[in-house]
Amino acid sequence: MQRHRKVLSWIAGTLLVLLAVLLLAVAMFDWNRAKPFIADKVSQAIGRPFAINGALTVDWRRDRLGGWPASWIPWPEFTARDISIANPDWAAQPRFAHLDALRFRLSLPALLAHRIDVPTLQLVRPTVDLERDKSGRASWDFTLPQSTVPSAWKLQLGTIGFDQGVITLDDAASRVKLKLVVEPLQQAIPYEQIVAQQSSDARGQAGKTAGAAATKAMAGGEATPEKVGQATASTVYQFGWTAEGSYQGSPLKGKGRTGAVLALQDKSMPLPLQADLRIGDSHIALVGTLTDPLHLGALDVRLWFSGSSMARLYPITGITLPDTPPYATEGHLKAELHRGGSRYSYQGFRGRVGGSDLSGNLLFVTGGARPKLSGEVHSKLLRFADLAPLIGADSRAEKAQRGDATPQPADKLLPVEPFRTGRWRAMDADVNFTGARIVRGAALPIDSLSTHLVMNNGALYLDPLSFGLAGGTVRSNVSLDGSRTPMRGLLKLNARHLKLKQLFPTFEPMRTSLGEINGDAALDAQGNSVAALLGSANGELTLLMNDGAISKTLLETAGLNVANIVIGKLFGDKTVPINCAATDMAASNGLFDMRLFVFDTGDALVNVTGTVNLASEKLDLDVKPHTKGLRVFSLRSPLYVRGTLKNPDVGVHAGPLLARGAGAVALGAVAAPAALLALIAPSHGDNGDNTCRTVLQQLRSSDTMRPGKPAARK
Repeated sequence: MQRHRKVLSWIAGTLLVLLAVLLLAVAMFDWNRAKPFIADKVSQAIGRPFAINGALTVDWRRDRLGGWPASWIPWPEFTARDISIANPDWAAQPRFAHLDALRFRLSLPALLAHRIDVPTLQLVRPTVDLERDKSGRASWDFTLPQSTVPSAWKLQLGTIGFDQGVITLDDAASRVKLKLVVEPLQQAIPYEQIVAQQSSDARGQAGKTAGAAATKAMAGGEATPEKVGQATASTVYQFGWTAEGSYQGSPLKGKGRTGAVLALQDKSMPLPLQADLRIGDSHIALVGTLTDPLHLGALDVRLWFSGSSMARLYPITGITLPDTPPYATEGHLKAELHRGGSRYSYQGFRGRVGGSDLSGNLLFVTGGARPKLSGEVHSKLLRFADLAPLIGADSRAEKAQRGDATPQPADKLLPVEPFRTGRWRAMDADVNFTGARIVRGAALPIDSLSTHLVMNNGALYLDPLSFGLAGGTVRSNVSLDGSRTPMRGLLKLNARHLKLKQLFPTFEPMRTSLGEINGDAALDAQGNSVAALLGSANGELTLLMNDGAISKTLLETAGLNVANIVIGKLFGDKTVPINCAATDMAASNGLFDMRLFVFDTGDALVNVTGTVNLASEKLDLDVKPHTKGLRVFSLRSPLYVRGTLKNPDVGVHAGPLLARGAGAVALGAVAAPAALLALIAPSHGDNGDNTCRTVLQQLRSSDTMRPGKPAARK
C-alpha cells in the first residue's frame, strides 16, 4: 500500500509540475511571435487573408463568480488587437471584418480532452462589410478546406459580448443597402415592458395609416408574454440597434432591441427580439423570441403590418397580395425555419382594410416548386368600395396613392390597369374567404360574399365566387390563366331571385314591388385588364326583370349614364312601371349584339337594336318605342344612341312618326329565345305568376306565326 501511495504521489507531483511549467511557459511566452503562425493557420482555415495587426497579449484572471476551479485557478485571457479579415478581390471594400480588439478566456484543462472551451468572448468595436454582386457572389461565403476525416477537436463557445458594432450590407442581387448599428443598452429592459410598448406603438401607427377603427379592431388581440414567445419572467433585452438604407429602391429605416447572445449552442434558450421597420410606406413591427439563433430554429413573435396597399408587401415578403386601400393587421407569427424550406403560420390575425374588417389564419410554406399560401380569411363587414382596387376601378387619386403608374384614359370607362400576372407565378395559394355582410353605401346592400381562391402556377381560380344580393344569390366561376400571354379569362355567372325592393331600398316605387331580376352570363376572353378582357369577349348574356319601375333619377344614381339619358328622352323625369324587361346579347370579339332587348310598360313597348363595342367602347343602338295609345305622344319617334360609354350621344331619328298600335309590329319583329323563358323561375313563396311569361310567350308566338319565318332559336 505504501508503494502504491508513493507511485500515485509521484504521478500527481509530475502532473502538477507539468501544469506549472505549462502555466509558466504561457505566462512568459512572447505571444507576438505566434502571430504569423496564427494568421497563416486561420487564413488557410477560412480561405481569406487574416491578420493580427496589433499586440497579442495574455492576462491571468480568476472568475470570482464561478465555482471551483474557476474561482481558485487563474485562467488565461488572450487579447488580440487590430484584427482584420479581407474581402474577396471582387468586393468594393477591402475588409470583410475589423475588430479593435478580441478578448477571450480559454479553459486549459479542456485542451487535454481535445476541446477548445471558450467561456467568454468579447468583441471590441466590430465592423462587418457584407457584399453580394448581381451574379450572386457573396462576401460572406468562405472557401473552407475540404476534409473527409472528422476533426478530433471540438469548439464550445459560451457568452459573447460586444460594445458598439457596425454592419453594412450592399446586396445588388436583392437591391438592399443597409447600415446597422448595434450597441448595449444603458440598462436591461424586461421582456414584458417591451411587449407592451411595441403593442402600443404599432397600434398607434395602424390608426394613422388605416384609421381609428383599425386600432380598435386590433385591440381585441392583446399581446401578452404568454402569447408572443417562449420567454420567461427573467428574459431581458440588453442590446439596441438602428438600421438605415434602402430596400428594393424604397427607403428603409428601423430600430429594435435584442437580448444578449448567451449560450448560442443551447437550443432551449430563446433569444428575445423586437423590431420596428418602415420600408417605403409599409410599416412592419414584431416582438417575440427566436429559438436556436445559430440555426434559425423557430420564430415566435407578435407581428404587425400596415401601409397604403397590401400589394406593396410583395417585394418584402415574397407573398402575392392584391391591391387594397390602406390596411393594418396584427397577429401571432410562428415560424419553423429550415434551409430546405420553412413554415410561417400567421394565427389569429385581425385588422382593417379600408373600411372593412379582416381576421383569420394563414400558412405560408416554402421549399417546394413554389411557395404556397393557404388558410381562411373572414370579414364581418366588407365595404364594396374596398374591392375596387382589385380590378383597377378605384379613383385616379387612389391609384396614385397605391403606386399604380397606368393612367386611365380620359375617354375610357372600362379600367385599363393591367393585372400583375407576373406575381401570380411567384407562388401558389388555396384560401377560403367569407364576408358576412357587404355594403356599398346606404342604397345598395350586398348581403354576403364567399369564395374559394386557388392559384396554381400562374392561373387564378375563384371557384365559386358567390354573393348574397338583395334577397337572391349570384353564383359564378372565374378563371384567369396568367401563365398565358395574353391572359385567358372564363366567366360563368347565374343570378337568381334578386328582389327589386331590396336592390333599390330608397326608391319609393320599388318598396311594394314583387319583381325580381334573373340572369345568366357565359364569357370567354383574352387580355391583361378588365378593358382588354371585355374588349375580346365571346359568349352570351341574358337578363330578365319583371314587375319593376324605372326613372331617370334612379338610373343616374346607379351610374348608368347612357340609360338615364335614354329614359329621360322617352319618359321625362317621371317614374315608369315596367311590366317586363328582357335582354339577350351575343358577344363576338367584344362586340355585343342585341339579339333581343325589349321592355314593356303600360304605355308602350320599347325595342332596342344594334351593338355595343366594348373593344372601342362605341355605341350603335336604335331605340324604337311603340305606344299603346294616344296618351304618350313623345314616344312616337325612334331614338339613336351613338358616341361612347363615357360620352354617349342620344338624339331623335329624323323621319315619320310611328303609328298608334305599332306595338303589334314590335312583337313580330323580335324572337324570344328559350334562354330567356328559362329565367322565368317561380319566386320564393309566390304562385309563380310573372308578367314576363306573358310578354315573352307573345313574342315567341308572333315570331313563329309569321309566314316563311323559321322557328325561334332553342
